Amino acid sequence: MIEAKRHGDFGYLTLNRPAAHNALTRDAMAKIQAQLSAWQGDGLRAIILTGTGKSFCAGASLDDVANSDWAENPLTALCDAIEDFPAPVIAALNGGAYGGGVELALAADFRIGVSGMRACVPPAKLGIHYPPAGIARAIARLGSQTARRMFLLAESFDDNALLATGFLDALVAPADLADRSAAMAEQIAGLAPLAVQGMKRTIVEMERGTLDAPAAKARIVAAFASDDHAEGLAAQRAKRKPIFTGR
Repeated sequence: MIEAKRHGDFGYLTLNRPAAHNALTRDAMAKIQAQLSAWQGDGLRAIILTGTGKSFCAGASLDDVANSDWAENPLTALCDAIEDFPAPVIAALNGGAYGGGVELALAADFRIGVSGMRACVPPAKLGIHYPPAGIARAIARLGSQTARRMFLLAESFDDNALLATGFLDALVAPADLADRSAAMAEQIAGLAPLAVQGMKRTIVEMERGTLDAPAAKARIVAAFASDDHAEGLAAQRAKRKPIFTGR
């Protein structure tokens, strides 16, 4: 149910279980994590995460939820892995996001949605306390009041509400999703990788309250000393497009 491929500077992960609204089994979550691990250090500039069918993701498979207390939550581990991936991750939301599918989308750096989509987190309707890591992720991305609406009211957000709350960075027609996601990936690829990936790490750590200040300073120093910094300055002087190599 997981399709992974690399094309040039980009990685593509597709959830392909449309009959089950792309609900994730434990095995599927493990496979995505394994692929992310395999892509570490491969020089990818961006990853596009999407689904097939009318839904992006319905969270964890109900069969897996029913047969486990989830004290060690594999969905939390997967979302952490997406958030921790060095290059930016773009969630191309081909349809609705539900339950853990909302957290999966929030783990990405950017979210592009399609008109007509909806998102909701229904654990309160099922007598389930959503894991704190997922609530923290929602607060970091959306603010505490939207998180209250999401978790305490189990509110269903339509496409315009998702855009207004900042859940979505862009809202497009379904036919335009692939092109818009590719354009964003190309925009990222045109920037200096050391700077982009270093600042992603800093943003993630600051959101979590775990900023390693000496490590952030080392990333700043490395970026200033890089060939890419010299190339950026040279391109600016020559009024041309820079060619960054990640060195």
